[in-house]
Amino acid sequence: ARPSGRAAARYSEVVGAFSDAAATAQASAGARSVFHLGAFMSWLAADQGKLFDANVEGTRVLVAAATAANVERFVFASSGEVYPENIPEYLPLDENHPLRPASAYGLTKLLGEEIVRWAGRSAGLPFTILRFSHTQDASELLDPDSFFSGPRFFLQPRIRQQEAFGNTAVAGLLRQHDDGAPAMVLARNQDGRPFRMHITDARDMVAGLMLVHDAAATIGETYNLGATDPVDFAEALPMLAKVTGYPIRTVDLPGAGVFYQTSNAKLRGDTGFAPAYPFARMVEEAAVAWRAKN
Repeated sequence: ARPSGRAAARYSEVVGAFSDAAATAQASAGARSVFHLGAFMSWLAADQGKLFDANVEGTRVLVAAATAANVERFVFASSGEVYPENIPEYLPLDENHPLRPASAYGLTKLLGEEIVRWAGRSAGLPFTILRFSHTQDASELLDPDSFFSGPRFFLQPRIRQQEAFGNTAVAGLLRQHDDGAPAMVLARNQDGRPFRMHITDARDMVAGLMLVHDAAATIGETYNLGATDPVDFAEALPMLAKVTGYPIRTVDLPGAGVFYQTSNAKLRGDTGFAPAYPFARMVEEAAVAWRAKN
């Protein structure tokens, strides 16, 4: 944990790990609401211990502190990875879909949900659970060094990511399309189906968080929070490549690939949530950031 360096009226921060009972108690003392938005994210087998420490034990500790502080609302950021996103029983995925996380990260978020629900039952914690879509700032879309968008949309960062994961076969397949010059990558599955997923602007996520917080009817409920429409990579990559001027390398990768759609209808119906930053608008802002740097 690192200090933010932010200085503003009525703002203070407590720096510490989620599992630091003293730090969480200090941060929760006197609070009216707690937004538990942080998590440790990794898909490396070597990081499973860190995942459980931060996302399970850390959630337990923070829930205990919030309960002791008698907060009026506890909002927990879960994840769409609690679903079997890429092997769904039906689409779009709604809140009633069976929960079968495929990743250790998704498992830790599901266990975090159960801790929060248990605190609601046993101690009366007034909670709301939000299953987050993939979220990012618009300027990150065209940043090759971005943790998410770099390997998602740029060929050479994707090669480096797969090498780090130990996926040598996939890295080798991608490397066949690398001529040493910068390029975008259009990922498709083994049958040639382009990837599809939700990408949500951080500002829409904040708007959803505040709507949920302010609505009494959302207490005890679970919602999908994210963009209304998924992003089809076959449509997205030409938009991004038009800005960068980089060629698009189309690569068919082993397996079923990333392909899902998640419904936010329940949240829209209960709170009036209306995302204001669809992907096309995010790309417009990403283009401004790209031109400023290049």
